Amino acid sequence: MNLQRRAELVIVLIAAIWGTTFVTVKGALEDCSVILFLALRFTIAAVSLMIMLGRRVELNRKNIAGGCLTGALLITAYFLQTAGLKSITASESGFLTGFYIVLVPLFTAIVYKNVPGWREWLGVILAMSGIALMTLDSFHVDADQGAVLTLLSAAAFAAHILVLGYWTKKASMELLSVAQITTGAILCWAFLPFLEKPFIHQTPQLWFALIFTGIVATAFVFAAQTWAQKHTTSTRTALLFSLEPVFAAITGFAVAGERLTPKAVAGALLILTGILRIELKPTSVERNL
Repeated sequence: MNLQRRAELVIVLIAAIWGTTFVTVKGALEDCSVILFLALRFTIAAVSLMIMLGRRVELNRKNIAGGCLTGALLITAYFLQTAGLKSITASESGFLTGFYIVLVPLFTAIVYKNVPGWREWLGVILAMSGIALMTLDSFHVDADQGAVLTLLSAAAFAAHILVLGYWTKKASMELLSVAQITTGAILCWAFLPFLEKPFIHQTPQLWFALIFTGIVATAFVFAAQTWAQKHTTSTRTALLFSLEPVFAAITGFAVAGERLTPKAVAGALLILTGILRIELKPTSVERNL
């Protein structure tokens, strides 16, 4: 198995981890306000990464700046998505956030003057259609403030993938991972007083969620993504991340007893079809960022 295949399997694993966190985080947010939860989650992740990777981090001012930029984009995406949820439903948020899958190849074409091939575009369209089936109860989303903020969060997520893909070619995985997660933690604490009135009820469920999402779904995941994006393209990364709602649906069915509707199954099959369209013919990382 070549390096690109291994990297893309890691991205699938990341999508699986994110998909399994929905049930955990949903319960935890009954005991903790959203931004405070993010602040604690990113702080735990930053400390974990410093312990695991600290001695291997080679400081470089220019590369630290790259890590801070990726961290700022990442936490901006979370902030915008959270703010948008105040006036739209979770299903609408899931669908609108999924537009980052379309925006990544668009941004790639604009920034690098490198238009992805027809296989990538077909895969993106199929995956986006699948996300629509899996997340939306109807295809009517009002263009209100929540929808606009969520679309902006999709743009920030797309920019994060693209910028991270650029800096993985220039900086070490260790430095980028520590810098972006630490930046995220600092920004969470800085903006917390302005974004919400925080509350917390310390329960075993909350602390399990914080430790799991902090160490596994943030520290491990973003370190793994930083390594993986060095060996594949940004467009393929975004498309593989479209598996997240598939894993979320499977987890909800297995853990919470949620029903898998025919529409959700059809959506999952469309996402898988879109991914297979590009995975059956790998592309060169150098040709398509």
